[in-house]
Amino acid sequence: MTCEEANVLLHALIDNELDAGHAREVEAHVATCAACAAKLKTYGDMRTALAGANLRHATPAGLRMRINASLPARAPRKADRRMLLRGFAAGSAATAALAASGAFLFVQSGHEARLLSEIAAAHVRSLQADHLTDVASTNQHTVKPWFNGRLDLAPPVVDLTTQGFTLLGGRLDYIGGRPVAALVYRRRQHVINLFVAEGSAQTLRPRTEISQGFNILRWSDRGLDLFAISDLNADELREFGEKFAAAEKASS
Repeated sequence: MTCEEANVLLHALIDNELDAGHAREVEAHVATCAACAAKLKTYGDMRTALAGANLRHATPAGLRMRINASLPARAPRKADRRMLLRGFAAGSAATAALAASGAFLFVQSGHEARLLSEIAAAHVRSLQADHLTDVASTNQHTVKPWFNGRLDLAPPVVDLTTQGFTLLGGRLDYIGGRPVAALVYRRRQHVINLFVAEGSAQTLRPRTEISQGFNILRWSDRGLDLFAISDLNADELREFGEKFAAAEKASS
């Protein structure tokens, strides 16, 4: 494991978000790397300090009174206790289902936000560290086999050079503490990172999201989740997704 790979996983190690295999890899690297060990200690000290700090702030009584006074008065309501209980009993199942659905959506929304943020962070890292590719090639038959033995999936790789999107190569990256394939394309001066990860068997139509100022086109197909991210405008990124999917389908 390199320092670059370890740095991506240090926070996940502290928060116990890594599986046993990746945790052992990071710990083994930290044991032999003074620089990463120092970073891990700094992150750990920061986490401890934040956990022990009193960050709660109580609203001043005067402010609370002014807010309450500014709210419109509400007419008191009277309800028959028996009718209230009957209504509660009749709607309990629906209410429970709605609450469960709301909780699921909240958790799902939080997970989605973190996922998109990590994808944006990985994209920025690849540009700043000048480490776009581990295997640099415009030949899809060179890039695709490079992932053999490095991932448990075979990412689809297509050459779209003649369609305006040049294949630059690929690399191994980490999203959510898991290794993923990153396929790199260029559109004029714009870099597109296409992250490919294991997903569900469900097929999801492409949709565009925005995270940290980048457009992210995401879709799922044949057990894979795909995320294309770039500073390209949304229309051109969708064009990339359409051409990639069409070429991948034609080659399979």
